[in-house]
Amino acid sequence: MIRCLVVDDEPLALHILEDYISKMPFLKLVKATTNPIEALTMVQAAEADLVFLDVQMPELTGIQFLKIANGKAKVILTTAYPQYALEGYELDVVDYLLKPIAFDRFFKSVQKAQSLIQPVAAKPVVQAEPIQQDDFSTDFIFVKTEHKIQKVYLHDIMFIEGLKDYISIFTSTERIITLQGMKKMEDALPEKHFVRVHKSYIVALNKIDSIERSRIQIGDKIIPVGDTYRDEFFRMIENKNI
Repeated sequence: MIRCLVVDDEPLALHILEDYISKMPFLKLVKATTNPIEALTMVQAAEADLVFLDVQMPELTGIQFLKIANGKAKVILTTAYPQYALEGYELDVVDYLLKPIAFDRFFKSVQKAQSLIQPVAAKPVVQAEPIQQDDFSTDFIFVKTEHKIQKVYLHDIMFIEGLKDYISIFTSTERIITLQGMKKMEDALPEKHFVRVHKSYIVALNKIDSIERSRIQIGDKIIPVGDTYRDEFFRMIENKNI
């Protein structure tokens, strides 16, 4: 687990990064503060592995913070001003995030930090074994998250969403985030129960509540049906009709 510290004089910026960090299973927020002096004290006491650091702050700038910290924690700079990027990289920062920070850009940045802080754990962290059993009620896969290998029963899966280098498995009770390609996950699931409906979505057929035109509803989630997958999806649906 990577211990994170967020330092920014804007409360909104703090809240955004707190939310992003909470979505990552290998990150743990230890402190979000508007006080760079307090944060620097924590870094010097080795209480954080990774710092999300604003550049422009009234008491102590991010660049001054970096020079004083002297490499005692990895740093990702966050700012609305791109002109500070070169100086930041000269001080060996992990990355430079421009505000407003998009989640996919944040995700790439923390992956890079993870590879530096936990080089062994930064290898591909999900393996899904193909299903061998025939009884859907007891079939399961094992997926490896950052901190554990988790059993996921197939009958609990509602849908799977892909976002670039990671996927989210949504069940009725939780969201499981793993690093894996959609194709590998698709191959691991029994095709009579799961179908790819979009480049970013796999759905469980028995969890579909309704279909309207090219939109699937599963609970409160509306999932689009992509043009590439439409014919195969509706063929499967027709085969399920009574």
